Amino acid sequence: MTDTLDTLWYTRCPVPTGLGIAIQHGWLEEAFRARGTKLSSLLESNDFATRESHFSHTVRNSVRHGGNIPAISAKARGRDTRVIGLSWADETQLILASPESGIRSVKDLKGRRFGLPNWKQVEIDFTRAQAIRGLENALSLEGLKVSDVELVDQDIDSHYSDEQAVNVGGTLARRVGSRARANNLELIALLRGEVDAIFLKGVHGAQAANQFGLTTVIDTGAHPEPLIRSNNGTPRTLAVDGHLLDNHFDAAVTILDQVLRAEAWAQDHPSEVRRYLARETNSSEYWVSVAYGEDAQKRLKTDLAGQSIAAIQDFTDFLHRWNFIPQSFDVRGWVDPRPLETLRSAHIAA
Repeated sequence: MTDTLDTLWYTRCPVPTGLGIAIQHGWLEEAFRARGTKLSSLLESNDFATRESHFSHTVRNSVRHGGNIPAISAKARGRDTRVIGLSWADETQLILASPESGIRSVKDLKGRRFGLPNWKQVEIDFTRAQAIRGLENALSLEGLKVSDVELVDQDIDSHYSDEQAVNVGGTLARRVGSRARANNLELIALLRGEVDAIFLKGVHGAQAANQFGLTTVIDTGAHPEPLIRSNNGTPRTLAVDGHLLDNHFDAAVTILDQVLRAEAWAQDHPSEVRRYLARETNSSEYWVSVAYGEDAQKRLKTDLAGQSIAAIQDFTDFLHRWNFIPQSFDVRGWVDPRPLETLRSAHIAA
């Protein structure tokens, strides 16, 4: 360490992550308080540029655990980030159709209208990218291509980071506003009959399918082939900026240590995990079980498994092929295994 780490900035997506549980438990704050370091949440900042770092990885001395598209995008745009862990927690990834459309199978999607979000003001449109990925993977199972369906854009002029998140009882939420409507434009289009099918995932997708009586065409998140399940959330990246790793290496080790501690605790506390994840996803324990499985606690595991690295590489190539990022890159060169190796060595020594 070359200087004191005054503040560690953190952020996580509203999905199952070890970092989220470590934060809710207070373990991350406790570990860094002992080091004289303050914890600050990017998403709760009143500064737009700081909140935007949740997607752009621009704030120095920060950690992010969540969907991999923003992390991949930042790396592809030359920002100095490093992946110190990958977590693969399978989730529902649904192609949904209106019952009136007559679509019952993937083959039925041919020639039909598929609604896509189109965030026009953002650096990386992760919602559009994950929808195209889900669609492409589903179609590939029947020998079809994305060009076999009609893509219908739902243009959105607002920005992901326009609204500050607030912490309500451990749940990060946003006040009702334009962002809420923007997040659901393709669903609104489906309900109006303007498109025939859409992609939704996680608790939001599971709830919407049930609430509006939609037809589940396929759940690619349940497919046995890992690369078919691979998307924005499978696997998720635990990433830090290069400055933190180079100048505060022990801080990176502490972050990973608390993530692994939370995941180890989770294995023996399934009911508590469901409650924690309900807060993380701003939903209920029931929908957590539907979207992430009855054994959601067992899916909380951060490592650097070969399958996860291969999936990130495949997904990075996909993002470049679809022009979401300016270039692809070698994912293995992006991964820094030293914090994990340090922890494993310490465990063996103990």
